[in-house]
Amino acid sequence: MAQGSDSNDTSYTKSPSPGHKQGSSEDVRKVMRREKNRIAAQKSRMRQTQKADSLHLESENLEKENTALRKEVKRLTEEVKYLTSVLTNHEPLCPGLNATPTELLYSSHTHTPFHQHINSPHYPL
Repeated sequence: MAQGSDSNDTSYTKSPSPGHKQGSSEDVRKVMRREKNRIAAQKSRMRQTQKADSLHLESENLEKENTALRKEVKRLTEEVKYLTSVLTNHEPLCPGLNATPTELLYSSHTHTPFHQHINSPHYPL
């Protein structure tokens, strides 16, 4: 038997009884409340979806930023290693590193460019 063709189902054909007017207005209120609730639930689900999408985009952007920052940290770490090795190699050659500040002011080589003997192909000073 097809759905909705049940001859025993007469709920939609009942004639309203004299006291049914108040029940009818309550039914209308129920239907209206259900409709408002359905719309509110739909809006809530939509807001949840938008929030999840927004969080996903923010997460992707933070991942990209994190990757870029890790690359920069790696580059800077390599630069520190390089400069440390340049300094270590330079220390024995530089009379200024062992001198006091006063000696540096009055040294005989102040008229020549200081640290002229450093060759830094990667990071010019």
